[in-house]
Amino acid sequence: MFERLQGMQARLNETPHLQRLGRLFSETVLLSVDGDEYYLSFDKGRLVQVMPGPSRKTPYRFGLITDAAALDEFWQPLPRPGFHDIFGLVKLGRAQISGDILVLVKNLRFFKEFMALPRPSGVEARA
Repeated sequence: MFERLQGMQARLNETPHLQRLGRLFSETVLLSVDGDEYYLSFDKGRLVQVMPGPSRKTPYRFGLITDAAALDEFWQPLPRPGFHDIFGLVKLGRAQISGDILVLVKNLRFFKEFMALPRPSGVEARA
């Protein structure tokens, strides 16, 4: 998972429209997958650091807690209904969102598109 997050970091750096969406987003986010914690530190729409946890000393604004199988389905080119969106994962009982939900909602499009970065684009999916 750590390698995938680093790949997402590189892909974010290559996506100018997404950096524009996140230009006001400078927060730390917890991503917990099957109990493994990762702290994603964003600065003005750039992912500047991915820190593996667990850490009781690292503050975060909100967290997404899920399992690897749900994320694998979420990252498919055309995910099944419910797996297409982070709130869909919550509705299916495959994820939880914790912390300051207002910060998430204010930056919802940025965070949703960031989380979808590992999905193959149309060209990659056909290859």
